[in-house]
Amino acid sequence: MAIAKGYAATDASQPLTPFTFERREPNEDDVVISVKYCGVCHSDIHQARSEWGNGIFPMVPGHEVAGIVTSVGSKVTKFKTGDRVGVGCFVNSCTKCAERNVDLEQYMPGLVQTYNDYEADGTTPTYGGYSDSIVVKEGYVLSFPENLPLDAAAPLLCAGITLYSPLHHWKAGPGKKVAIVGMGGLGHMGVKIAHRHGCRGHSPKPNPVEKRRRVEAWRQPLLCNQRC
Repeated sequence: MAIAKGYAATDASQPLTPFTFERREPNEDDVVISVKYCGVCHSDIHQARSEWGNGIFPMVPGHEVAGIVTSVGSKVTKFKTGDRVGVGCFVNSCTKCAERNVDLEQYMPGLVQTYNDYEADGTTPTYGGYSDSIVVKEGYVLSFPENLPLDAAAPLLCAGITLYSPLHHWKAGPGKKVAIVGMGGLGHMGVKIAHRHGCRGHSPKPNPVEKRRRVEAWRQPLLCNQRC
C-alpha cells in the first residue's frame, strides 16, 4: 500500500491536523491520482463535526477532487498517466444490480462515498481529497478538458453538479427565467450556469452586499422582487 499525507479530524471536537495513512492497493480497474486541488464543501464541516451522527474517525474530508493521473490498472481504458481528472461524492457502487439505474446511482445498493465510509470490503475506511493522492475505480473518475483550470474545476464536482442537475432537468435555456434563492457556494454557481444556458436571472430579495455579488455573477440586469 502507498503512504499518503493529508489533513484529518481525529474526532468530532478536533480541528484538522496533518495525518499520514495508507491508501488501498490499486486494483486492475483503478486509477491512482495525485491530488492538486480539493474544494471545501459545507458538508465537509458537517461530517468532520459528526453533525449528521455517522462520523468515522480519523476522517479525511474532501469530495471535490481535481488532480493528475499517476498510474492506471491493467484493465483501465479511459485514462492514462498525465490525464487531468476529477472525483466527486462517491467512488464505487453496485454495478451488477438488476435494478441499477446510472442516473440514480447514488440511491443504489453498494454505494461507497469518497470519505467517511468503507470500501467494498466493508472494513477499509475511505479517505477524501484533503490529501496528496487518492485511488478510485475507473468508472467514478471524470475527465477535465485542457482549457478548464483544475482549481476552478474542483467545485463543479459537488456545487456545480448540484445546480446543473435541476437546471438540466427543467430544460433551462434561452427565454426561461430562473430564480436562485441564496448566494452562497451553490447559489453563485447556479447563476453562472443558468447564465451560460441563456437564462434571465431572478434573485429574490437581495440585501446590498448580495446584490453586488449577484450582479458580478450574472453580469447582466437582474430581475428583483423588490426595489434595486
